[in-house]
Amino acid sequence: MACVLRTALQGATRSALRASRFSVTAAAFRSETQQPLAPLSFAVRSSADIRFAESHEWFKAVGDDATVGISDFAQGQLGEVVYVELPEVGTKFKAKETICTLESVKAVGEVYAPVDCEITEVNSKLDDEPAMVNSSPEADGWLVKIKYTGDAAGLMDRAAYDKHMETEAKKE
Repeated sequence: MACVLRTALQGATRSALRASRFSVTAAAFRSETQQPLAPLSFAVRSSADIRFAESHEWFKAVGDDATVGISDFAQGQLGEVVYVELPEVGTKFKAKETICTLESVKAVGEVYAPVDCEITEVNSKLDDEPAMVNSSPEADGWLVKIKYTGDAAGLMDRAAYDKHMETEAKKE
């Protein structure tokens, strides 16, 4: 009996919360002159702003700065990363030069600069937890932050990168 009552109360509480959550009207947000406010907009984090190189590095730019890492596909091909050799802050690279190496249980992989750049920060967490490259390759497993001077127009969006991977898979 107590279980049935608790379930009924939980259902009633959920229904009340659902009903009240959306009961605030736009009138509540009008100014004293009764002019309607502009619609609210919310920023949603998406992978749409991440670009990819053919060599499977990702590049997320904010102004002249960017974060660089390897794609989920690349980490899967590499296997469990056990050591990351990161560059020194201030080091400059030309596009397609090796900026760091990733050692896994299967192989050693090179990561290339997607554009001309200078290293502004390295992910020092990878010294203690190199496997973050595997567990979160396009977020917490980022490798370096850069100030870039090269042209990023040649990098692919997610859809073009997915198509590129399909093409590569057919070659194998």
